Amino acid sequence: MSRLNPIAAAPSHATSRVAGALYLLIILLGLTSELALRGPLLAPGDAAETAARMLSAPWMLRAGLAADVLMAMADVALAVLLYRLLRGVEPLVALLAMAFRLVQAVLITVALLALYTGLLALELGADAHVGLLAMLVHAHGYDLGLAFFGVNSLLTAWLLLRSGWVPGVIVWLLGAAGLVYLVGSALRFLAPPLADPFAVAYVLPVVAETAFCLWLLLHGLRPGKKVSH
Repeated sequence: MSRLNPIAAAPSHATSRVAGALYLLIILLGLTSELALRGPLLAPGDAAETAARMLSAPWMLRAGLAADVLMAMADVALAVLLYRLLRGVEPLVALLAMAFRLVQAVLITVALLALYTGLLALELGADAHVGLLAMLVHAHGYDLGLAFFGVNSLLTAWLLLRSGWVPGVIVWLLGAAGLVYLVGSALRFLAPPLADPFAVAYVLPVVAETAFCLWLLLHGLRPGKKVSH
């Protein structure tokens, strides 16, 4: 019995669009949680104000937590679907990419526990510094997760470059996004004063991931059909 070509056998049409929809959900949930729900509660360097904001609007923190949990769930599903789509290009690299993305989801979820612990402690009468500490631990946990996601982005970009299924500009943007994540995470832990000035660079990953998301939704990854680079 002849073996099927794994690329030809992949249900890429439907799978690509589901992956694109999940990617869009991840982007929307992530931005909503960070910018609209959690961000306004943080007063950098001011523990008392941060605690006051958290206690005055705990629903915002809880809503952000819910959004991030849904985002992590979608990320797990997306990791598996992208592996399904790209394993025919190079199985081991696709498996590594999936593993790094899954580790990112785990680390981000664990960081959420630290954040929620801070809210619970404040509601029980803990010192105001607990709230700010919880916010900072969450930020560091998130950046630790992004270090793994940076590796995932580089591996995914390599797979897409090999496949020829996505325009070169999107591939190189994804690769650059991976570097931004790695550098940003390294600065957070190794050179904290440089982390905030570097934050503007995260615009590039937003553009890269949105472009890849839209490509998945509109065109998909089609084995046997290469695009012009």
